[in-house]
Amino acid sequence: QVSPEQVILSHSPLQLFSQFHQRCMLVAGQGPVEENAHNLGFKHVVTIEALRKAYPLLDMVDHSRRPKELPPPTTGFPTIEGVILFGEPVRWETSLQLITDVLLSNGNPGAELQDVPYPHLPILACNMDLLWMAEAKMPRFGHGTFLLCLENIYKKVTGRELKYEALIGKPSPVTYHYAQFLIQQQAEKQGWRAPIRRLYAVGDNPMSDVYGANLYNSYLKSAQQNQVQAGVKRSPQAASPQTEASLELRNDCSNSVESCESILVCTGVYRHSGDAAKKAEPHTVGTVFHGHRDFCFDPSLVEASYIVQDVDDAVQLAFKKENWS
Repeated sequence: QVSPEQVILSHSPLQLFSQFHQRCMLVAGQGPVEENAHNLGFKHVVTIEALRKAYPLLDMVDHSRRPKELPPPTTGFPTIEGVILFGEPVRWETSLQLITDVLLSNGNPGAELQDVPYPHLPILACNMDLLWMAEAKMPRFGHGTFLLCLENIYKKVTGRELKYEALIGKPSPVTYHYAQFLIQQQAEKQGWRAPIRRLYAVGDNPMSDVYGANLYNSYLKSAQQNQVQAGVKRSPQAASPQTEASLELRNDCSNSVESCESILVCTGVYRHSGDAAKKAEPHTVGTVFHGHRDFCFDPSLVEASYIVQDVDDAVQLAFKKENWS
């Protein structure tokens, strides 16, 4: 049975960003975003819906939702000090508009500023997948697509780049580092004395799952070569603001892990036409990079160490490689 501490969601590493836990944060996405934020340590959160109700003149795309008469001025609403993007929202036009309003107004969407503030308020974004696989024959839009819209709207309106305080979730190295930390915690609870040398990352998306595992493997290799350095050797593909969180985590992790093997399964975004369960042959999985803007494309990073049919085969492969079968 899997315990809660063994499950890592895309937003789980936000627990590390304690410097924002006391700030008033706007949270966007769907599901229990307010509850999720509180569970991660954030004390003061405002939802898109609460912001919309406080400032009804902001949400004007849907004619049926426009106020029928001029509402009274908004008073007492807190100044927003940062933005958390958990995942794709239901009403994209509302979230895109209101998030942009918050950034352009420095957290006071009822105010009228003469100049656009820059740098803008900090943004913590989770889950960067451009696409994901559902029951439809073709992949569906993911949160990465929403981020792409927000980035381009902000740049079109201001002429400047939208910047992230952190990008969380695959393929971010901080997410794999956080996973390593939890795995080592579990090993200690089980009383395992032998150090963990290899990690196995299983996924169906070459552009996020495989890319992230290979990027983290590169990080591990670099860390081995630079253990005498105080800081984390930064990869050119890694979003720069995440280094601080990685450093915090690094202080709690031992340096025993040497590699992270990527295992690609054929039951989701990726479909393999040949025989599975074999060492992956070098070939370019895709020529169009679906990764986030802040992660540079490297064809070698989307090449899986192994390709298998499904998750069960991936587990059996890991057992075999560790001589557990």
